[in-house]
Amino acid sequence: MVNIRDETFNGTFPFAPRYRTVNGFAMHFVDEGAGEPVVFVHGDPTWGYLWRRCIPPLSARYRCVVPDHMGMGKSGTPPERERYRLAQHIDNLERLLLALDLSGITLVLHDWGGPVGLGFAVRHRDRVKRLALMNTWAFAPWPGGPLPRLLEIIRSRRGEHFVLERNGYVEPALMGGTCHPERVSKELLEAYLAPFPTPASRIALLCWSRDIPVGEGDPSFAEMKRIERALGAFDPVPTVVVWGMRDSVLTSPVLEMWRRALPRASIVALEDAGHFLQEDAPQAVVAALERFLAAHP
Repeated sequence: MVNIRDETFNGTFPFAPRYRTVNGFAMHFVDEGAGEPVVFVHGDPTWGYLWRRCIPPLSARYRCVVPDHMGMGKSGTPPERERYRLAQHIDNLERLLLALDLSGITLVLHDWGGPVGLGFAVRHRDRVKRLALMNTWAFAPWPGGPLPRLLEIIRSRRGEHFVLERNGYVEPALMGGTCHPERVSKELLEAYLAPFPTPASRIALLCWSRDIPVGEGDPSFAEMKRIERALGAFDPVPTVVVWGMRDSVLTSPVLEMWRRALPRASIVALEDAGHFLQEDAPQAVVAALERFLAAHP
């Protein structure tokens, strides 16, 4: 397997790799800057590379911590598929952030990073100062309408071959999840694909999509429901929802669900951005975070 521990991807990810042993695997994270911690939590099928443009400007005033989930990015990949459940990912993040003894945290959450980060927040409300939600969800069952065709394929019997053998997930997810696919360069795609060179390295890619709770019988339904029921406790917490309005995965009705769940949250609607708004509109994302942090010192 290719070792990407020190890979900077032509200087686009120049951050020193740091590791903690968490639940028996090496969890990679970026830790740049000083001050109040801002923790960026990615989703599926990305890794900490998603936040590369946010780290330099924000680390000038804040401590930017960017973990890679188990099986993603530069983190280790345990082979046991039963470990790749929402509750386990929450526990992994919890153990890392407690080991770093972070408090006064701003959580910046995208995609699956929303349920994982909010799962931590539910357990440690006293450590969370602000929330920034980006094209994510924390509702059971799945609120995005019919599952996209790509997710249906992964959840079907042929999903194993499609993800593990063909490595068919990352590229179409990125191309379909941005509203400017022409900006997804070869170099960008290679960086997102780099953690997944072999079938064994792609377990997380298979398991994330299959863990989306669409019915009460699904293994992570109860955990997602617990998070959803606890959202009201965060209404007083300063929150911004930065939303790519051209998202075909988590559509505008999901944004309305966030308005109802957290009515005090401010909304930043990015009209020319899709699900991966960090790629479509990186400057707007950074600006929204800078304004939000400055408005809630």
